[in-house]
Amino acid sequence: MKRIISPSMLSADFGNLERDTQMIDRSRAEWVHIDVMDGVFVPNISFGFPVMKPIRQATSKVLDVHLMIVEPEKYVERFVNDGADYVTFHIEATERAEHCIELIHNAGAKAGVSIKPATPTDAIRDILPKVELVLVMSVEPGFGGQSFMPIAVDKVKELAAMREEMGLDFTIEVDGGISSKNAALLFDAGAEALVAGSAVFKAESPEQEIINMLEAK
Repeated sequence: MKRIISPSMLSADFGNLERDTQMIDRSRAEWVHIDVMDGVFVPNISFGFPVMKPIRQATSKVLDVHLMIVEPEKYVERFVNDGADYVTFHIEATERAEHCIELIHNAGAKAGVSIKPATPTDAIRDILPKVELVLVMSVEPGFGGQSFMPIAVDKVKELAAMREEMGLDFTIEVDGGISSKNAALLFDAGAEALVAGSAVFKAESPEQEIINMLEAK
């Protein structure tokens, strides 16, 4: 099974954003994770459109944009236009999930749906055939540096079973408290993509930490 690491720019040095993005570009990470927070859906605010363009210019890798915002359908097209390859929204943040997916696809990107720790996997069963990515939150969304919540492992297993049962091929991604210490557990459970922020950017050698996660056993 494929293994992908998606370093989260939320943990990068904002004063050296180009430097940190270029580091990811040199590394074995295949994706770059961009967390967008509005201070409404989650109790924090992060970067938005103005930061997308310099990140896009600094890397040729997949831009994995995670929207932690209310009414994402108002903004998904603009994120695609600014360079997103994947746009993931939260099922808890919209009443128009299928419309949101349609807008993402029509704009030319792949669509993802995310669930918070308290949201059951059954909440997204009906839209699984329409998305290319499912993002399982293993912490409460909104802040970096939180401890990993083991319930995410069970959710990954449930989604992997649903994927097989329904004959689908969406990617399972996990975000929150991830490092080389628990990467193997998640990969073995059925995840293909792991988001890592603090573990990468606070490591003595970020590029080596990415390798350690990819090769975790």
